Amino acid sequence: MTVERIFDEIGHFKRFQACLYFAAIFQAIACGIHYLASVFLVDTPNFVCGVPGNITDALYYNLTGHSLEDILPVFKGGTGPLVVKTTDGEQWELSQCHHALRINPKGFSYDFLGNKTVKACDGNFVFDHTEIQQSIVTDWDLVCERQWLAKLCQPTFMLGVLIGALVFGDIADRVGRVRILIFTSLCQFGFGVAVAFSTNFHFFVVLRFLLAMVSSGYLVVVFVYVTEFTGIKVRTWTSMHVHAAFAVGVMVVALTGYLVRVWWIYQIILSLCTSPFLLFCWTFPETPFYLIAKGRYKDAQTLLEAIARFNGLECKLKVEELLEPEESKNGRALLKQEAEEERPSQSKKKLSILDLFGSWRMAGRTCTVWAIWFIGSLGYYVFSLGSVNLGGNQYINLFIAGAVELPAYMLGCFAMDRIGRKRTCAPSLLLAGVACMLIIVVPADIEVLAIVLSMVGKFAIAIAFGLIYLYTCELYPTIIRSLAVGSGSMMCRVGSVVAPFCVYLADVWVYLPQLIVGILAFIVGVLTLLLPETLGTPLTNTLEEAEALGRKPSRNKDGLEMNYHEAKA
Repeated sequence: MTVERIFDEIGHFKRFQACLYFAAIFQAIACGIHYLASVFLVDTPNFVCGVPGNITDALYYNLTGHSLEDILPVFKGGTGPLVVKTTDGEQWELSQCHHALRINPKGFSYDFLGNKTVKACDGNFVFDHTEIQQSIVTDWDLVCERQWLAKLCQPTFMLGVLIGALVFGDIADRVGRVRILIFTSLCQFGFGVAVAFSTNFHFFVVLRFLLAMVSSGYLVVVFVYVTEFTGIKVRTWTSMHVHAAFAVGVMVVALTGYLVRVWWIYQIILSLCTSPFLLFCWTFPETPFYLIAKGRYKDAQTLLEAIARFNGLECKLKVEELLEPEESKNGRALLKQEAEEERPSQSKKKLSILDLFGSWRMAGRTCTVWAIWFIGSLGYYVFSLGSVNLGGNQYINLFIAGAVELPAYMLGCFAMDRIGRKRTCAPSLLLAGVACMLIIVVPADIEVLAIVLSMVGKFAIAIAFGLIYLYTCELYPTIIRSLAVGSGSMMCRVGSVVAPFCVYLADVWVYLPQLIVGILAFIVGVLTLLLPETLGTPLTNTLEEAEALGRKPSRNKDGLEMNYHEAKA
């Protein structure tokens, strides 16, 4: 197959491809939005147990006030209680999950040595609305014994991401890329708005799960789509910068969260951000690769001619020419004969995941690649989700966490082209590990330095996470390339499911998430140095394999055989 010759005729990235590319990745912004939206949807403000009756005075150590609203902004759970007096003369000591009634107090002071009657809150909570006017936590009292429900939101979303990638990646190969892009875009908008009108927590989780599936489905298929419209010369850049659109979505979440403090309004605005895409996505053409693979040669020829006209070129290439082996001009007869000869041999051996472990060298390579996928996803989401807990302004932190990805992908593309994939990936992972370790040793009162180190870690992990998509394709021969990418992307999604739980470990020790990510990133970075370097396109064997075959390393322009069924999910 010489399908790559298409781009020599219609251009590798001219006007048509540029317009289609930026339109397609525009909707990828919505994926970044919905993946990180829960950062503020489930934000828990300061809160204490409520008391029966009206409050006249409040004490918190040496601070005094006449209402809970005066004290709550500075109240810290896990410290001493907040003491209040009611109009009935009762005195209560309030904590986050319990309140205690003082028995026969002699005066109103903070310290009390007498007897108390301790009671559970029973759903009677008072929340601080200074920063957050309304979240699902305040609406449905997802605190204390129900706190685990709020923490379950992001892991269930990531589980939907995993399932959606598997489902829609497979369907896209059967029914076409465009149909899935349109369907998932419509569903992202519909489910996104529907989440805002959830009447209870269970509906909220179910709708978010469905939203995760379609968001993941779009992100998976858009990688395939933009790759099959761009040539080898720009494929590294176009595939990497789909991630940049995702990062813009993270920035939109931070900006919207800062401006809107009511969760259902916030959710509606986020869902509307990319709604203009729905007006023109139905005009998207199917990819020429898919049309040719399905035998729709007339449609493919019409599409190629239309692209060439839009690019100001003349398309002299005929689709029939792409079906001829390059070394022979005997045409379809030879192609048919080869197909008939190959079919029996292919049917005898069905490839399985065990083929990724066919030799010790291949097994070591597979384990290392899987580890990169896992730590890339784990680190990416730990840095993103944990950015709001670094101190300072949580909205600014998340915005910067998204913004640092943009130069990361630019630098990653330059480095990949100039020093190679391995020499870019390994130092990035090592830098992320070092940044995590430095965060641990930085004094807790220097918040700015902790934030800077966290952003350095996010910058580094974004480079490794972005390039592993292409690197995996390049490391494996054609016959097991799809298996390698598919299994690697599964490890990626396992990392994304584990990431929220890793962030929650900060409740055990504030630096435990950074310690886990730092150790894993450093180990995997060292292992990456053992991988072979590649030639720079997903269609080429590694240098090591090329030399073993006695061939001079060169850029392969065979047909596009890669399967980008992977995404940031």
